[in-house]
Amino acid sequence: MSVYDYVLKSGTGEDVSLKDFAGKVLLIVNTATGCGFTPQYKDIEALYEKYHHQGLEVIDVPCNQFAGQAPESDEEIHEFCQLHYNTEFPQMKKSDVNGENELPLFTYLKSQQGFKGFGKGPKALAMSAMLKKIDKDYKNNPDIKWNFTKFLVDREGNVVERFEPTEDMKRVAEAVEKLI
Repeated sequence: MSVYDYVLKSGTGEDVSLKDFAGKVLLIVNTATGCGFTPQYKDIEALYEKYHHQGLEVIDVPCNQFAGQAPESDEEIHEFCQLHYNTEFPQMKKSDVNGENELPLFTYLKSQQGFKGFGKGPKALAMSAMLKKIDKDYKNNPDIKWNFTKFLVDREGNVVERFEPTEDMKRVAEAVEKLI
């Protein structure tokens, strides 16, 4: 299997084959409109604008699994992102990224890059403390922990890195730049 074997639904219901992105650098991210990390949309859009013409694609998968932070319809989520962050990258249908209804793409991504921790700093400590209350064993499974977890895929379709939402977006940008 490879990332190119998966098909997603766009926010408007059309099939989007990841084969169409072969040869490009992909940043696949689960998002939400009402999350403390939602302002990352600004940085993700800046990356997209800077590197899209060089082969970067962002695959945005809204998800309402984490504290119900994306309750809107697909159309409302799209409008929110365009109004507040002027997003131009493709937005997929709101979907689950964990559990029995998770997108098969996320099953694959998690199998390629498991959870390695939140890093250091106040946000990392806050995320760790919150997740310990939800799942005492959270460190030992590959599940997506929260909104704005990002997977970086190289031009050959290899899942090369996973970034937790607490990761500094400068580090994400540096990793993207190395693949462009």
